[in-house]
Amino acid sequence: MTLRGIRGAITITADEREQVLSATQELLAAILSANPRLRTEDIASALFTVTEDIASDYPALAARQMGWEQVPMLCAREIPVPGSLPLCIRVLLHWNTECEQSAIQHVYLREATRLRPDLAMRD
Repeated sequence: MTLRGIRGAITITADEREQVLSATQELLAAILSANPRLRTEDIASALFTVTEDIASDYPALAARQMGWEQVPMLCAREIPVPGSLPLCIRVLLHWNTECEQSAIQHVYLREATRLRPDLAMRD
């Protein structure tokens, strides 16, 4: 089995706890939908980052609320690059899978499609 990465990102409109949690759940659900072979028990770990303007809650809590109890998770801050996309939640999932790298579907939602338009437009 190989370890593969799945990237995703989503934006919120305000740093509010409910927005952080619901947007993170929306993003994770979209990643699961786009990668139908992905099962939570095959996720080795998840790294969430948030921009410096998000501090109301941990995105990992949203994953726990979805039942990701056994997945090791970490939340961190993105580096504050001038002009970077604000109010953005990112995730990198480490997936134990036999899928080829080219079969992995990365998911960028809302304003986060600007981060990787090449991947956001992929079918």
